[in-house]
Formats: sequence, C-alpha cells, structure tokens
Amino acid sequence: MFENTLEELGLEYKVIKPHTPKQNGRVERSHRKDQERFYYKRVYYSLEDLRNQGKEWRKEYNNFPMRPLGWLSPREFIKNIKVKKNRYLQYRCSKYLF
Repeated sequence: MFENTLEELGLEYKVIKPHTPKQNGRVERSHRKDQERFYYKRVYYSLEDLRNQGKEWRKEYNNFPMRPLGWLSPREFIKNIKVKKNRYLQYRCSKYLF
C-alpha cells in the first residue's frame, strides 16, 4: 500500500544507512517534535485511548499550515501535488488527441 501510494504520487522513496545522523536529521527532528507536541503533553489511560488521541492529533497536524510547505497544511500540499500531477497527465494525453 505504501509503495502504491508513492507510485501514484510520483514520489521516490530512499532508504538511509542505519545510525547516520547526517542522513536522518529530519526524521530525528520530526520524532522530537512528536514527543514535545503529542506524547509529553497528554495522558493516556489505555492503548485504545492513545490510538483515539493519535487519530485526533493526526487530524490537527495534517490540517495545520507549515512554513516548509509554503504555509500550506500537509493535506493541502498533497492535494496540490495530486492536482498538478493530474493536470500534467491531462496535458500530456491531450497532445495526442485529435
């Protein structure tokens, strides 16, 4: 499923070498931010409660504008990628229609 989604979006997935902070700095920062913004600020009473709070957090996170994405939310950013890809494909296909 992951690979299919990457292919649909035209994204390339690269695996990094283990224990290489220079290569995984973004991931480490992301994990630190998750700890600061989610795990440390909430109390979980069960695994089910953690999962439910995680679903709500994902909704908040995916709809929050971010500077690295040009002040778009992750959801808007992905939507724009799909729209651009569709427009590109329509353009490419329309060149061959008579």
